[in-house]
Amino acid sequence: MRVDVQVHLVGGGTCHGRVEVQYRGTWGTVCDDFWELQDAEVVCRQLSCGSAVSAPGNAQYGAGSGQIWMDNVQCSGSESQLSQCRQNGWGTHDCSHVEDASVICSQGVEVRLVGGGNACQGRVEVLYGRSWGTVCDDVWDLQDAEVVCRQLGCGSAVSALGNAFYGVGSGRIWMDNVQCNGSESQLSLCRQNGWGTHDCSHVEDASVICSRGVEVRLVGGGNACQGRVEVLYRKIWGTVCDDFWDLQDAEVVCHQLGCGSAVSALGNAFYGVGSGRIWMDNVQCNGSESQLSQCRQNGWGTHDCSHVEDASVICSRGVEVRLVGGGNACQGRVEVLYRKIWGTVCDDFWELQDAEVVCRQLSCGSAVSAPGNARYGAGSGRIWMDNVQCNGSESQLSLCRQNGWGAHDCSHVEDASVVCSHGIYFQLCIYVHNP
Repeated sequence: MRVDVQVHLVGGGTCHGRVEVQYRGTWGTVCDDFWELQDAEVVCRQLSCGSAVSAPGNAQYGAGSGQIWMDNVQCSGSESQLSQCRQNGWGTHDCSHVEDASVICSQGVEVRLVGGGNACQGRVEVLYGRSWGTVCDDVWDLQDAEVVCRQLGCGSAVSALGNAFYGVGSGRIWMDNVQCNGSESQLSLCRQNGWGTHDCSHVEDASVICSRGVEVRLVGGGNACQGRVEVLYRKIWGTVCDDFWDLQDAEVVCHQLGCGSAVSALGNAFYGVGSGRIWMDNVQCNGSESQLSQCRQNGWGTHDCSHVEDASVICSRGVEVRLVGGGNACQGRVEVLYRKIWGTVCDDFWELQDAEVVCRQLSCGSAVSAPGNARYGAGSGRIWMDNVQCNGSESQLSLCRQNGWGAHDCSHVEDASVVCSHGIYFQLCIYVHNP
């Protein structure tokens, strides 16, 4: 007679631990006599924990208590539930809890990267049984690293390193001669010598750099969203050469940094020359990548340029806006910071929708008016924007349509201004305080 019983794993995690079954409302254990990988496979399938990695006995996850429900379990491996497998009979056994059976499923073998400064680069360590251990670098390659990166949600593999690049581990060495085909969902599903079977020491610990582990920053621009592009690869910050550097490449950088859209992709070390390594050259992104490290390039550290060709980026959130001459931060002449220089905006087509974007960007409430003709005085220097046409929903003024940065046919007597609702409130407060 088919009996449906619940199964859970205790003492390890959801997908590894001592096997317990609930029969007639009472939880009990399973004896390890004849317990093998086919039996464990059924448990892993029933729990949606992937494939069976091992079937330990001898109460590896600690001795249970109370009932021992199953003994001499013999599954074919195709059953959907453990209760469908042959056994002595419920509660019929000749063992004690020191023989409690356990299971380690593929999804129960956790993976982490250690020593790399973030969760997506570092020395590979796996949790097998109840102990963390390392992986030997013998035949370790990019296909193996790809599986680790996928399992961790860290994007694609950028590098598969050996020789304890991120420092030597300690304790167990769990895997050696790992050979993944690259499509596995967990490292534990890859071919290897066998858990704990190896001929190496910790000086051969394997490491991984995933695409999301290659950090990016913008330097020298005055804020986090504009500046010289620098990437952190192999624990060292370095620059990017400007060969083939264009707006699609800049778009990926801005997206990765949460800095909005790309406004400009600059070369010739516009934000100053970097120093040290030049990590990337001939970068060619299609613009849809989530990290710069996923874009095509010569190869890490392979270049024919110097730091006078360092690439830079200006993102939409890096183009700062301020209101000048109005007595408070929420009304006045509109000025934008582009390429390290403050400049004004021409009033051609300037209207309330454009002003609304400025007020939103400055957290100044809603737009009340959009005066032209240098209402708050004529500015000086550059005129950065002309024929601005916002739809009103943009988060930054730099995202609005315009002629192009610095392209205009006006003078400062046409400087655009904005009055935001918070600007009137501040002015009223000052008047009430000083009537």
